[in-house]
Amino acid sequence: MTSGAVWAEESNPLAEKVRAVDSRFEDVAVAKAEGYTPIPCASGITGGAMGIHYVNAGYLKNDTVDIAKPQAVMYEPMADGTLKLVAVEYITSKGPASLEGHLFNFDSAPNRYGLGAFYELHVWAWKHNPTGTFADMNPNVSCDAMKGM
Repeated sequence: MTSGAVWAEESNPLAEKVRAVDSRFEDVAVAKAEGYTPIPCASGITGGAMGIHYVNAGYLKNDTVDIAKPQAVMYEPMADGTLKLVAVEYITSKGPASLEGHLFNFDSAPNRYGLGAFYELHVWAWKHNPTGTFADMNPNVSCDAMKGM
């Protein structure tokens, strides 16, 4: 079985919908044009990473959860200097929150992002995450390509 076939079997209806609606972000220039700005690559303490988040401050402030307007678009830095779209993140301070039946995780304050308490849901729609489609960190993502930059 090919890895694509494995991904298809494990795919989730919400991840499929996110891919269909948000694939425009495969080109990071689109994210920039829509008002997203980068924050540093986020690695996990025990391994894996989330990648570089491109965050839309306007969406972050309005607390609305809209599948077509994620608060953050996540990219993995590649060795050749390009960025590969791997996931999106929905963030709101209103909770408990959910999107199509998937509960958001609660992040208390203070936190490493300097935000007040918030609810978040990652959707790994472009890169398989063996720990789950909605897990925070992905062991298959790395920030290593950023070390020389």
